[in-house]
Amino acid sequence: MYGCLLRGLRTKGRLCPGGYDVDPCTPTTYRFLKRCLHSIILGVNTCRRPLIHILSDGVWQQPVSACLMSTRSQRKRLPSAFPVLDESLKPIHNSVFEANLKNSQACQQRYSELMKKVKMGGGENAVKRHTQRNKKMLVTDRLCMLFDDGYYLELSPFAGMGLPYGDIPSAGCITGIGQINGLWCVFIANDATVSAGTAYPITVKKQLRAQDVAIQNRLPCVYLVDSGGAFLPLQSEIFPDKNQGGRTFYNEAIMSALKIPQVSVVCGSCTAGGAYIPTMAEETVMVHRIGTIFLGGPPLVKAATGEEVSPENLGGATLHAEVSGCVDHFALLEKEAYETTRNIISTLNFELPEEVEEVEEPLHSVEELMGLAPCDYDHSLDVKLILSRLTDGSKFQEFKARYGTTLVTGFARIYGHQVGIVASNGELTHNASLKGSHFVQLCDQRDIPLIFLQNTVPAPEQTLSHSQSELNANRLKAQASMMTAVACASVPKITLVIGGCHGSDSYAMCP
Repeated sequence: MYGCLLRGLRTKGRLCPGGYDVDPCTPTTYRFLKRCLHSIILGVNTCRRPLIHILSDGVWQQPVSACLMSTRSQRKRLPSAFPVLDESLKPIHNSVFEANLKNSQACQQRYSELMKKVKMGGGENAVKRHTQRNKKMLVTDRLCMLFDDGYYLELSPFAGMGLPYGDIPSAGCITGIGQINGLWCVFIANDATVSAGTAYPITVKKQLRAQDVAIQNRLPCVYLVDSGGAFLPLQSEIFPDKNQGGRTFYNEAIMSALKIPQVSVVCGSCTAGGAYIPTMAEETVMVHRIGTIFLGGPPLVKAATGEEVSPENLGGATLHAEVSGCVDHFALLEKEAYETTRNIISTLNFELPEEVEEVEEPLHSVEELMGLAPCDYDHSLDVKLILSRLTDGSKFQEFKARYGTTLVTGFARIYGHQVGIVASNGELTHNASLKGSHFVQLCDQRDIPLIFLQNTVPAPEQTLSHSQSELNANRLKAQASMMTAVACASVPKITLVIGGCHGSDSYAMCP
């Protein structure tokens, strides 16, 4: 279960934990887990501090204009004096722990098998055709060349699997977050081994989700375009609605208006709708003899006019760099294109303050997390056992410890960043909901990111009586108050599902 927290993290081209060759719960990999977790704790409250992001490296990332207006980077953090959680495993926990560990190992094995299938892309033949005949790099190799140290956090790797129209590995594109010259960037990269990079309905949905992440967190966006346009047999599900195909280009325009940098690399065919993405970006790099941009390819030109023309003459890098001016940088090789892209990111006029001090490791072994993920939703261990293996130094400052005890709230540091934690520890009762509402508003007031650890069990049937109906009504009102507080909080919010996700309790724990 906790291995899934590492989903999508790549380290030097290797996947954690599915393709990474170390155990996902070792202390070394745990540092990657915290990095993975904090790569998405990003500041979004632009009315109070424009374009500020919290980095996993423990630094603030902001443009020069924000640095001139704020002295945040020059301020010293308040020292942490949180008490230590002494949550060692007791003998009474052994039987449940062993059952959970066995279940987690089985889930991890299944996860690894599915991830291996996803990483095959369009299959062995498609990979050979892509690399040998078309002389292109695989999308994973492209990303390793683009990002610092070759690792990044992948989003939604299993999107596109088990659909009515078949399996579409990674939905035909890879999205995620990585660092380029120390700056966190969102990326959207087409995988041309999957149906030549054509866009399915699930592909559009995944791309829109990545753009939403970039917009909400004010992160630069990099597009690696190698797409044949829409998958025409399903075009009725791609184009017509508000949140479908055309929304991609609408988002590009909105991001430009919000001054969110966008850089595009044309490393393959950009046909039909795929041609709009690089031309709407702020800067575009195009690879010679590999990249092409046109609304209709040579076959369509011949069918319409009878003229025979090569892809390079119709929309190659030379044409667009020297004649049309649609691209800003000409690259002879793909390697040169990604070096140019890294140089472009360096021109964005951002400043990164110095790194924070070294962080503390949890006092308890992170290897024990595998045995704390419940296999039976009706029985779970105290959530503080998890917190003591997740927070820096196993330190946690609990809030309202004696009130609404089925919800644990409090402050901690993870990878050096202060966060507010809202963790399920049973049924979300009336008092627990009021407690959660108070704490969420407190974190929003103090600009502290929120992490929700959700484990809501299936609720039993309620007794139909007058007294019970009053209790249910009060409980629902309190839960609605917490939902409102969560929805209105402008700080970053992350939910980790550590068990079940059922009923009305889950609504307040899923921001």
